Amino acid sequence: MVQTIGAFFSLYLATVLLLVGSGLFNTYLGLRLTALSVSELWVGGLIAIYYLGLVFGARIGHKIIIQVGHIRAYAATAAIVTATVLALALVDSLWIWLGLRFLAGIAMVTQFMVLESWLNEQTENHQRGRVFAFYMVCSSLGTVLGQLSLTLFPQLNYQPLIFVAMCSAMCLVPVALTRRLHPALQLPAPLHVKYYVSRVPLSLTVLFVAGAITGAFYGLAPVYAVKQGLSSSQVAVFLAASVASGVVAQWPLGWLADRINRVAMIRVNAIVLAVLAAPLWGWWTFPYWALILFSCGFGVLQFTLYPLGAAFANDNVEPERRVGLSAILYMVYGVGACVGPLIVGLLMRELESSVYFVFVSLCAVVLVAVIRPQRVKGDHLSQDAPTQFVPMADTLHSSDVVATLDPRVDVESDISFEPVEPETATPPVDPVEPEPVAPAGGPAPSAGDQDHDGADGQDDAQRVDQR
Repeated sequence: MVQTIGAFFSLYLATVLLLVGSGLFNTYLGLRLTALSVSELWVGGLIAIYYLGLVFGARIGHKIIIQVGHIRAYAATAAIVTATVLALALVDSLWIWLGLRFLAGIAMVTQFMVLESWLNEQTENHQRGRVFAFYMVCSSLGTVLGQLSLTLFPQLNYQPLIFVAMCSAMCLVPVALTRRLHPALQLPAPLHVKYYVSRVPLSLTVLFVAGAITGAFYGLAPVYAVKQGLSSSQVAVFLAASVASGVVAQWPLGWLADRINRVAMIRVNAIVLAVLAAPLWGWWTFPYWALILFSCGFGVLQFTLYPLGAAFANDNVEPERRVGLSAILYMVYGVGACVGPLIVGLLMRELESSVYFVFVSLCAVVLVAVIRPQRVKGDHLSQDAPTQFVPMADTLHSSDVVATLDPRVDVESDISFEPVEPETATPPVDPVEPEPVAPAGGPAPSAGDQDHDGADGQDDAQRVDQR
């Protein structure tokens, strides 16, 4: 393990520096705008547009890398991120800030695509699990350190922006001085949306809701904490405790997820999350230490929804299509992260800060209502189900390239880039060939008839329930 870490030390260091800057900036943004009495809707909008940039950047970044290569793409986008951060100190227009944050999202995800491609290209198959795990640790460590670094700046002036810009510039140094070979070019997996929607609709629902909760957390949780009377340093610890708890909880939860029903785990997770958020609806005022305990509990629950949903999806997709699955999960999670901050920002502006936790409870209730064991037929379970639970970082910065670092994925046999036809081509074939003997085998041809619900008369084969 030590040898593996040493081999990729420069890339891991660049990852930490990138996320220190990003983690600090997102929290600083909410605190700074709240101190200036800017509407919560603007705070949520700036976070949402940033996540939208991350989602679009996953495709745009590939085009940039194809045109100029990995190192030039990394250097150019690092300069863009640095410039956008410094520009916020010079420009007061929030409309311009929206454009700058969108551009920063595209640039940052391109940087991570370069790092992940590099790791993937020079990692042997038997080392992928360890490389992926430590990459996740570095991503989460950077986010936690970014939150805690806010304690170095008691005044919400422009000093944190300078620190973020320094991190963005310094992340160039490990990459520029590395002796590793340049990575080979990787093409993005196409998004066969209909195929994955028909296969794993419940998992996509989990990922969308998880994205909405996470996006709202990074955008509006700092605003909520300030409205509760916490100082900037206390807000930083409040957020860092949640992220750190979410990271630590993934290993014991992963052990459980590989041994018991994952649908039940997701449902229990959602029930506990809904109940835990209820005391913070504004009924009572809690001291700082109690808020930290609540934050730890929320971290365990909200930051494990993504890996649980991803593991559940992998159980129901063939191993050779899991790179494409990772891409669609990333996209859905990103869309949720765009929607969540906007909704919460609007509600907090119109009502009060505690509505943030009302939103969390509502999201959890949606999962409880939708994710039910009765809806899981098991018709599409993969031969290797349950697949190995893989800890995943809570951030959207990682692009879908990281799927190839996932030990569940065999990159040599994955066919995500090929057209998806099996699900649409095979059903019509059976009725055509055996047509002459249809009277004798009448009841057999339809899978929908075999798995009929009887409650609403709906054909399970056509219904997009998770199988």
